[in-house]
Formats: sequence, structure tokens, C-alpha cells
Amino acid sequence: MTEIDTMVPRAGLNLSIRGLDKSYGATTVLSGFDLDVRSGELVTLLGANGSGKSTALRCVVGLTEPSAGTITVGDQVVLPGRPVRAVAMVFQRIHLVPRRTVLDNVCAGALARIPLSRSWSPWAIPSEIREEAMACLERVGLADRPHTRAGRLSGGQQQRVAVARALCQRARVLLADEPVSALDPAAAEQVMRLLRSLADEGMAVAAVLHQPDLARRHADRVVGLRQGRIAFTSSPQHLDDSLVAELYEPDLAASLL
Repeated sequence: MTEIDTMVPRAGLNLSIRGLDKSYGATTVLSGFDLDVRSGELVTLLGANGSGKSTALRCVVGLTEPSAGTITVGDQVVLPGRPVRAVAMVFQRIHLVPRRTVLDNVCAGALARIPLSRSWSPWAIPSEIREEAMACLERVGLADRPHTRAGRLSGGQQQRVAVARALCQRARVLLADEPVSALDPAAAEQVMRLLRSLADEGMAVAAVLHQPDLARRHADRVVGLRQGRIAFTSSPQHLDDSLVAELYEPDLAASLL
């Protein structure tokens, strides 16, 4: 791994990954993956398809069970395959219920805090949860659309609803797996500005991207992955084209040196 410029703050560690491995049979997806994401920090992960970026995030939220390694959120060790309420994730494919309202989708982030008897129907959701969900919509700039069906929103608006749902979960760590890949440039910029502002307010944010320019504009650190291993850690200012080319086109990277 090449250490370009780590720029890791010293206080407020919220997510720590050490020695993370993941294999499917004879195929190794992650090997010795280490990552710290601290409160107030936005870290972006760059790499070609299959480099292990998404797998790392899925291991953190319990969607994929790692083969080895430790994951800690705050002072809590994450058990393999077990979700942690303090961690939320948004995806490239936005998982909203399209026929439900925007407000109902955001309230779903609080289901773990609601008695089962009051979670079966949107109408049974406690008023204090709905008020909290409205505040989350205000935070992402969609307080004027609470009663719109989620399926009628644009892709960028739906992604902001997904972020609001994560806020209603009261997550301290937000993971975003290619959150802007399906969006037009203007919507992508808007979503990245939202993630940046959440980090500035104290959340720990890690985002998988395929757009180096967005990483340069919004990230505190950029981590490059190649074939399941960290190839470099860089500040945005030092993320030059030769580093990016090394991740996606190794032969081209050699020609640039």
C-alpha cells in the first residue's frame, strides 16, 4: 500500500476495520483490509468493479459475513453477520417502498425503536416518530414532499429520502455504496454535498464512488482498492490521474510514470 497523505483526525473514532478478509471458495474478494472513519470525516473508496469496495461496506452492516477480521463501531465490536443500529447504509439501487409516502419511508428507519404492535401500519407509527422523520426530511431538503409517493420522486430526491431514513435510524456511521452512480451530474453533486454536510456535523461517512472528481471535491481522504487490497490512501489534493489509472488500468498507469 502507498501512503500518500492520510490526514486522519485523532479524536472521535466511530468505525474501525482491521484485517478484514472475505473469500468465496477459492476467490479472494478482500485481503487484510484496514479502514478507520472518524466522526466528522468523509472517506471515499475508489476502485474497479470487483475490487472489494462494496463487500467491505456490506460486512460492516451485516449483509455479508467476513471470513476474518474485526469491525468496531465506537466501543462495540460488530459480531459477524449481525447488524448494528448505529450504522446505516444507502445503496446505488435505492430501496424505498415506491407506493408509500416519503414520510412513511423515512419512518421505517425508526422501526427498531417501535413496539411490534405499532409497526405494522404507517397509521400506527407514534406521532413523535413522525415528527422526528419530518425533521430528517427538513435536513435533506424535502420537508415539502412528505405526502408524495416515493416512486414519483426523481432519482436524486429518492436518494435523499434514503439518507433521511438513515438519519431517522439515529445512525452515527453512514455508509453509501455507489450512491450517485445512477444520477445525473447535478443530482450527484447535490447528494455528495449532503454527505459532506453530514460529515461536517459530526457523522462518520464512507462512500464508494467511481467518480474521482467527486472524491476530490468532497472527501477528506480517498482510499484506492485493487484486487481486494488497499493500493493507496490519499488526500484529495494528492489524488492525481496516475493513481486513479493504476486502479482501473494498471498498464495505462505504468505508461504514465
